[in-house]
Amino acid sequence: MPSYTAPVKDMMFLYDKLRDNKNYNELEKYNEVNSDLVKDILEEAAKINQNLILPLAKIGDENPAVLENGVVRTPPGYKEAYQKYIEDGWTSLSCDPKYGGQGMPKTVSAFFDEMLSSASLSFKLYSELSIGAYNCINHHATDEIKNKYLPKMVEGKWSGTMCLTEPVCGTDLGLLKTKAEKQTDGTYKLSGQKIFITSGDQDLTENIIHLVIARATDSPAGTKGISLFLVPKFIVNEDGTIGPRNGVSTGSIESKMGIKGSATCVLNFDDATGYMIGAKDKGLSAMFTMMNLERIVVGIQGLGLSEIAYQNSLAYAKERKQGKTNNTKSTNGADFIIEHADIRKSLLNMKSIIEGERALCFWLSQQTEVSLYHPDEKIKQEASDYVSLMTPVVKSLFTDLGMEITNDAMQIHGGYGYTKDQGIEQLYRDNRITPIYEGTNSVQAADLVFRKLSNKNGNIIARFLDMVKSECESKKGKVETFSKELNHYLDILSKFTGWISDQSKIEKDDVSAAANDYLRTLGYVSIAYSWIKVLEVSFNDYEKNKDFYSDKINTAKFYFEKVLPRAEYHYKSAISGSSNIMKFNFI
Repeated sequence: MPSYTAPVKDMMFLYDKLRDNKNYNELEKYNEVNSDLVKDILEEAAKINQNLILPLAKIGDENPAVLENGVVRTPPGYKEAYQKYIEDGWTSLSCDPKYGGQGMPKTVSAFFDEMLSSASLSFKLYSELSIGAYNCINHHATDEIKNKYLPKMVEGKWSGTMCLTEPVCGTDLGLLKTKAEKQTDGTYKLSGQKIFITSGDQDLTENIIHLVIARATDSPAGTKGISLFLVPKFIVNEDGTIGPRNGVSTGSIESKMGIKGSATCVLNFDDATGYMIGAKDKGLSAMFTMMNLERIVVGIQGLGLSEIAYQNSLAYAKERKQGKTNNTKSTNGADFIIEHADIRKSLLNMKSIIEGERALCFWLSQQTEVSLYHPDEKIKQEASDYVSLMTPVVKSLFTDLGMEITNDAMQIHGGYGYTKDQGIEQLYRDNRITPIYEGTNSVQAADLVFRKLSNKNGNIIARFLDMVKSECESKKGKVETFSKELNHYLDILSKFTGWISDQSKIEKDDVSAAANDYLRTLGYVSIAYSWIKVLEVSFNDYEKNKDFYSDKINTAKFYFEKVLPRAEYHYKSAISGSSNIMKFNFI
């Protein structure tokens, strides 16, 4: 089983030193959230993840969730761990105190999401969708529904799901078949089937609150006729107690490559009672409140799995001896593999990407809070636009790089990485779903280039580039060398953006073929921007903690020399166009 130590020191460095967003610091609701409190929370989070949840990863992989007589049974130990998990209040961390939550900002809860992803992604998924469902209900439901359902969801006694996919539709939700028929009492009866429903059923909570998209019988075809419904597993009585079983049943559990401890279900809705959330025929808009949050969280899953893969690769490289290096330190036998240049390169590649991603995610967390709670509508909207721009980047790049990092971790472990003994191959298998669910990464890339670069509020990418350039130009001293290097890649990204804009008017296949390349270019540049922020602190505070800041500076140097150049490769590849691709005759 892999070992894991939560990177609390690095997380606290970000919280203490990179909480530099003026607009975020103006949010009065977080005035009492100070460094001491955050450190206490993260240290307690580290304990429960390292000691209680980490062992569940292997247990769940070897003893997957099963369906017995229509009831899903979670792996051994999950029930006991979940009970401790909710007793300690972890489901309520970022929720509104009005419903029993602790009211912590995303700048704190995102760190916990990462730890939980590292410890056991399968276990995490049983509560993760509950937070998304909570946010969706909180934003779009009536006060009556909020007061009836949210306290139990915040407490963790009830869980939530997101039910979109059907056998006939994945990404193309306009094809959905699930119907909702209005009743005389204002409720709806839903009939249809949903597939690939994460935590669709389980034996951990007293009730499951399904958020289901369906088409009312009098609504138009396509996405314009989709509404959102709250469909509980058990009907909730007026006094909040649990009533009879609703018309929701589990048809089967998917047999999967990874995250085997998580129950991915086929759900059947047979005249199930549902309650409309938000406006009729506006269900996709409401559901995207949940989906957009979830896409960022999926990116954090990739980051968390990358972190544990790196930690175990580093430990293994320090203890495994194989071969002699060019400057061997051994007088008898072999050198530790960490002395080999290629192994060191792989480890630094992991480390520079992970720490850069974490810094970018912390920046995005601040923007998210500003987009939700800042009193100035203009500032709020600009932050919302930045979150919109970065959501597909974080979801896609973090998960794709998670595949690269878990793959390299197996390579470093050699044959032992390929076997189940070390647990490394499980990290690879568990992460493989992250580039697929919540919209495949290619869908995210298309969303970025066709919808997110600009919107009704103007040219978002231009504003982002101007902001980064402005910050780079203000940097002086030792960090200026890195800023000038980043400016070169900002120019490439600017040219790439212009090419995308031009080609979208001439040949959209060129844009489609280039979408993934563009997303990666933007992602690598954005991570470099985060490293600039880290470097400025590192150079300024160097004398206060030489070992820590020297590590940061050298890791950043590797990123700029060895990783960031990928951005230029993607640009050059993309602008070759799509002519050969589209004209190629597959036989």
